[in-house]
Amino acid sequence: MLVFRITLAQYADSLQASGRAARWNSNDVKVIYTSSSQSLACLENVVHRNQLGLNANFKVLTIEFPEEVSIFKINSEDLPIDRKDFKNIPITQQIGNLWIKEMKSLVLQVPSSIITHEYNYLINPAHPHFNQVKIKSREPFVFDERIKR
Repeated sequence: MLVFRITLAQYADSLQASGRAARWNSNDVKVIYTSSSQSLACLENVVHRNQLGLNANFKVLTIEFPEEVSIFKINSEDLPIDRKDFKNIPITQQIGNLWIKEMKSLVLQVPSSIITHEYNYLINPAHPHFNQVKIKSREPFVFDERIKR
């Protein structure tokens, strides 16, 4: 399966997790966020960066993991809360933290908070099968000027 990650060029040589808190993990819980398409990866960056931040030097990574790898799936209807509501982030973080702690799978499929019926794929860098995750390509990525306005 192919997934995509747009990252600052300085971090594009390897798959590393910062450990910074995000929608599906708390601080110091390491997760690698990827998306099902380049366009969704682009939108994820746009909503999390200011206009100046989009002017940096980026690369898009095409990442592959085997089709038979374990994927734990979370669907919107499985969640007891509105995942898009900012006040519910502690709940989604708790779900993601538990997934990491229990090593339920190498990959966690979660619904996008931006595009209904699209998914992001979280990768657990501490999972025993992490060595099966490969960067297939790295290409420069420039955010369109119209997005930066």
